[in-house]
Amino acid sequence: MKQILFAGVIGLFLTLVGTPLLIKLLARKGYGQYIRDDGPREHASKRGTPTMGGIAFILATVAAYFLSKVITTWTTDRSATPSFSGLLVLGLMVGMGLVGFLDDYIKIVKRRSLGLRAKAKMAGQLIVGIAFAVLALQFSDARGNTPASTKLSFITDFGWTIGPVLFVVWALFMILAMSNGVNLTDGLDGLATGASVLVFGAYTFIGVWQFQESCANAQTLTNPNACYEVRDPLDLAVVASALMGSCLGFLWWNTSPAKIFMGDTGSLALGGVLAGLAICSRTELLLALLGGLFVLITMSVVIQVGSFRLTGRRVFRMAPLQHHFELKGWSEVLVVVRFWIIQGICVIVGLGLFYAGWATDK
Repeated sequence: MKQILFAGVIGLFLTLVGTPLLIKLLARKGYGQYIRDDGPREHASKRGTPTMGGIAFILATVAAYFLSKVITTWTTDRSATPSFSGLLVLGLMVGMGLVGFLDDYIKIVKRRSLGLRAKAKMAGQLIVGIAFAVLALQFSDARGNTPASTKLSFITDFGWTIGPVLFVVWALFMILAMSNGVNLTDGLDGLATGASVLVFGAYTFIGVWQFQESCANAQTLTNPNACYEVRDPLDLAVVASALMGSCLGFLWWNTSPAKIFMGDTGSLALGGVLAGLAICSRTELLLALLGGLFVLITMSVVIQVGSFRLTGRRVFRMAPLQHHFELKGWSEVLVVVRFWIIQGICVIVGLGLFYAGWATDK
């Protein structure tokens, strides 16, 4: 349990201290944000703000994870070794972050406003996603559990086995959907970062709960019929805690008025790691509720595009949804805080269902 606290505190400290250094480096090189001309006029003042800030919390998360292992081993008699689940989820984050970094780099340095070509960007995401999905079905433990399962899951596995091929397709869908969802949400100062902190907090709790109620500890469980067959729940909680702390520290600099933006480097990484945590913790469908704000904003774009193509009319003044409310006269801070409240409600309801599933499975 100490690892979880160490990971969160270290991640928070590293981004609080390290992000200003990254801001200075990016500003010196002139790596500033490109702002859409058709967006809200208030956003014009953000042009040139350093971007690619996702580098800060990606590096901080990885460092916090491994340092928490070292410190825990040093302060206790037990060895705290990395797990396959934890390493795979971190690898997914880094891989998706690298794709986003290339996209940001081309936008800023090469002065190509659209960044990576659509096919190249998709190819990068597919390579990272497929590698994660294939490896997640390997490395079984003593109980035969691999980091991921070929069964669908809500608060635990259910239903039939879909097989490895369909699992890879399903995992890719989740990774791409969440990455694009976070990317669309990252349009206002601190919005995506703060919402992600709430979801990572939820996954820290879920990992701890699954560890305490693991089927591997059947003789000491309060409810043996509702145990969890998850390979490395405690280590997933360490990853989630490191992410929560790192994003919270980054939010100090990313909140309005933002001194730095996460860019595609950060948004693709956060979306990928959210999907990875859901897959490895057997809460795949629950992620749609825990990350409800990302789903809502993604659906606003789908509705807007679909309505315009079918009827020639727009449902919202502008999509994604946060810009619709800006054009209605809401201030940026008002939109962000109210959307954080919506995300908080989604997390509370999601955790309530997670607990209810355990309590009612007698």
